[in-house]
Amino acid sequence: MGFGPLPGAPDSSVVLVDGPWTHRVVRANGIALHVAELGTGPLVLLVHGFPQFWWAWRQQLQDLADAGFRAVAVDLRGYGASDKPPRGYDSPTLAADLAALVSSLGESDAMIVGSDVGATLAWTVAARHPRVVRSLVVLGQAHPLRMRAALRPGAGSAQRQASAYALRTFQVPRRAENLLSSDSRWVRSLYDRWTGPRWRGTPRYVADVERYAQAMRIHPVSYCAAEHFRWLGRSVFRSDGRAYAASLRTSIAAPVLQLHGDLDTCVLPSTARGSGQYVTGAYEWQVLDGIGHFPHDEDPGFVSGELVRWAKR
Repeated sequence: MGFGPLPGAPDSSVVLVDGPWTHRVVRANGIALHVAELGTGPLVLLVHGFPQFWWAWRQQLQDLADAGFRAVAVDLRGYGASDKPPRGYDSPTLAADLAALVSSLGESDAMIVGSDVGATLAWTVAARHPRVVRSLVVLGQAHPLRMRAALRPGAGSAQRQASAYALRTFQVPRRAENLLSSDSRWVRSLYDRWTGPRWRGTPRYVADVERYAQAMRIHPVSYCAAEHFRWLGRSVFRSDGRAYAASLRTSIAAPVLQLHGDLDTCVLPSTARGSGQYVTGAYEWQVLDGIGHFPHDEDPGFVSGELVRWAKR
């Protein structure tokens, strides 16, 4: 990976936050994935985005378990306490990790809930591994083909400007690694730009964001996170990217609930709207007033209620 941990960098033990959940490691798709698990019943798999880790779903773990579900929040490959191999950060491989995880947990299917990058992967699992998807909930993310269309030259500048952090930062060698590994300032700036005032105005906001920033400083999480964004950008012009896009044209038959904040400045509501064209199953689109890019952090009680409602369909 070409660089070592900076002095004082935390290790993966910092993400093993105590709570009513159980931490364990599950082998799936040839790697070890860390999960936090709570409850019994039908499986709900919770998939974080960037720059987060499993802890983003702490409220939903408890609320889903209380409602009679087996809630499992995973650290993606390269994040938190999961394995961090040098390769495998393309969307097809990351989605295959999640599909294999459902089976490794002893289940035939799951309701998959994803936020940000995790939502990109949730869309991908539903298209490429439909048998493991009972239903889908997507937070703060467009269908990958909608995002590709919005970023295409000539499609308009709004989403391209909103995605400048990825287009300009992650494609420059070592730039993202330096920003993420050195201190918490860049992560804090992303949250300050992307979130709505409901969470940003609370006393817990600074502490929550600092915990996310600390998790991104675990070596080599910064590299692993950057590699996914690099693949998203560079694969557009390669055969693997074209094959991935073709696979996503498969209609999604599972029921899909899409929640999107009206103040999301990372993935614009205008970009996410219209993702239902790729769904043939039941589909529901909700715009959340006063919410930014992380609805599960910004209004966790509401999101938990919607997850329970969708899971009980």
